[in-house]
Amino acid sequence: KDIVAKLKKQSRSEAENHRLCYRPWGYYDSIDLGERFQVKRIRVKPGASLSLQMHHHRAEHWVVVQGTAEVTREDEVFLLSENESTFIPVGQKHRLHNPGRVPLEIIEIQSGGYLGEDDIVRFQDNYHRH
Repeated sequence: KDIVAKLKKQSRSEAENHRLCYRPWGYYDSIDLGERFQVKRIRVKPGASLSLQMHHHRAEHWVVVQGTAEVTREDEVFLLSENESTFIPVGQKHRLHNPGRVPLEIIEIQSGGYLGEDDIVRFQDNYHRH
C-alpha cells in the first residue's frame, strides 16, 4: 500500500497499470516507456486476433520475433515471418492475427504525442469490447 502511494505521488503509471496485461487474445508486456515512445512485447495465442482498430495519436512499428503474423493494414492483408517488420501510420485501420499453431510474439514500438490505452477506436472485435 505504501509503495502504491509513493508511485501515485510521483505520477508513475505503475500505480494504475501493471507492466504485464492479459487480454483474451494473449498478453502484452510494457518493456519501456519514454516521453514520446513505448515498447511492448506482444504475445498472441494460436488462432487469436486483436481487434480491427486505429489510433488517432500514435504510429506503430511491429517486428515479428516468433511465429507468423497475419497483418491487416487498411485494405491490405499480408504475412510476416520472424525477423520481418511493418509500419502502421497514425490513423490507419489495422489488425494483428496469429494464423499459426505456435504463439506469435512481436515487438511493438509505439511513437506519438499520446500513447494511452484509451486511444483505440475498435471497428471489429471478436471479444465484444468497445
